[in-house]
Amino acid sequence: MTYAITQTCCSDATCVAVCPVNCIHPTPQEQAFGSTEMLYIDPATCIDCGACADACPVDAIFPVDSLPDAQKNYAAVNAAHFAGVEPGPSGTGPNFHHWSAPTFARSLPSDFAPIRVAVVGTGPAGMYAAEDLLLHTPAEVTLVDRLPVAGGLVRYGVAPDHPATKKVGETFARFHTHPRVRMRLGVEIGKDITAEELAAHHDAVIYAVGASADRRLGIPGEDIPGSISATTFVSWYNAHPEVAPDVIDLSAERVVVTGNGNVALDVARILVTDPSKLAESDIADHALAALRTSKVREVVLLGRRGPEHAAYSGPELLALHHLPGVELVVDDHDPRIGATIDSAAPNEKAALLRGATRETVDWSRTPVSRRRIVFRFHSAPVAVLGDGTVRAARVTGGPGELDIPAGVLLRAVGYRGLPVAGLPFDEASGTVPHEGGRVTGRTGTYVVGWIKRGPSGGIGANRVCAAETVGTLLADAVGGALPSPAGSSKAFRRLVRSRSRHVVDARGLAAIDRAELARGREDGRPRVKFGTVPELVAAAKGGRPRLPS
Repeated sequence: MTYAITQTCCSDATCVAVCPVNCIHPTPQEQAFGSTEMLYIDPATCIDCGACADACPVDAIFPVDSLPDAQKNYAAVNAAHFAGVEPGPSGTGPNFHHWSAPTFARSLPSDFAPIRVAVVGTGPAGMYAAEDLLLHTPAEVTLVDRLPVAGGLVRYGVAPDHPATKKVGETFARFHTHPRVRMRLGVEIGKDITAEELAAHHDAVIYAVGASADRRLGIPGEDIPGSISATTFVSWYNAHPEVAPDVIDLSAERVVVTGNGNVALDVARILVTDPSKLAESDIADHALAALRTSKVREVVLLGRRGPEHAAYSGPELLALHHLPGVELVVDDHDPRIGATIDSAAPNEKAALLRGATRETVDWSRTPVSRRRIVFRFHSAPVAVLGDGTVRAARVTGGPGELDIPAGVLLRAVGYRGLPVAGLPFDEASGTVPHEGGRVTGRTGTYVVGWIKRGPSGGIGANRVCAAETVGTLLADAVGGALPSPAGSSKAFRRLVRSRSRHVVDARGLAAIDRAELARGREDGRPRVKFGTVPELVAAAKGGRPRLPS
């Protein structure tokens, strides 16, 4: 029996470090690491020890003979990755690495003095950087976040029906109470304190603020009510405190989603999933209530190019095939679409659409009663139509343009970073200019994650990104290039508490966690999140929020 890695793989590579026979690839030492959709187990090399399954932070690894029906095809997916590759003897060959060496080995002088490092952002990028510093140096770390709760992308970006992926947050949470960690949540840099004040109290600052804005379509009608960014929709169903509960209207039968990346598939899946299944997740209360009364029956995914160029990952597409009561349809309006699907090799993403229904969709009809997701490739939006609210999306395809009636248009064409107060910013790429993570022209200031490299790569990709940034920071520290902080840790604590009424520390974060878990137990759910800043702050203080009447 062998093991297989499944859809929820985060490419964290913890499994690679514990495998005794080098059967999981690509490894962090291989060029392909970070560019594949997931990691893969070679069935010809696997010795069935189960070490990888025990180490996986997101429960993505299972014995092949115990895979659930919805995931049995991952045995073939793993094997296909190694098809045609000649395996070398265990422990030899160009891909071999020494298992005794930790992934993030650090060689520091014996007299290396502890440094204080502030990490702005508590999502995966920031937490991987903090983990590296805490496990391999004597550094003290201050975790800063503008929201009064930690988690970032894990809490507010992962779909609620992917609970295994969210488990990586448990790995990060163990560092929240580390003796060398201080948490200052609910503090916004550039508003509550300046970047200069933050730097004055730390030897170095790492910004891990992500890419929170969405890319624009640049078409007429894009700002009509009902035309919404997928970023907003994802935040809405994840109870982000900066998104109003009533921002989404699901009274129309059809929703058009522009884009066909993983986020587009996420929002489409949530829109058509049986709400009774979502009730078993930590989805926002207001989103669950809206989805229970939703009239949406059809979600249309627009892709500018063909199925061979789709941006979504194969595992995410495979998951759609197993949605109960949901039909997958390919709009066969262009002969290139069917030809591409039929001629695709078994390991190509286009081949995964062979099981979908094909039809030339009549968009003038009312959506059918059954729920379905329609892929419309070689079709781009050119305008959003409506008077007061969205009524249709005008798209290309076929001999000219056509209107697809819809009540909501969701823009899922990518994320974009926003300028960071006090730092240089590249408007073209939406990133902070840097060299190996060191911010250009800013001594002692560093970046990691999407604000560093742009919105690419999943959760695990941030580990390698963080390793580079931390390596640069430590080289600067050893070389004496870091400025000495003028203020102490206690002085910084006094400063933030004098500027913000919503500061939450590790004890307060633990109180939020306990309260949300307790709310979940009352409703028979894993967790019920607080959806406003006052609720979060009140829970951190162990009390009930005072909300407007």
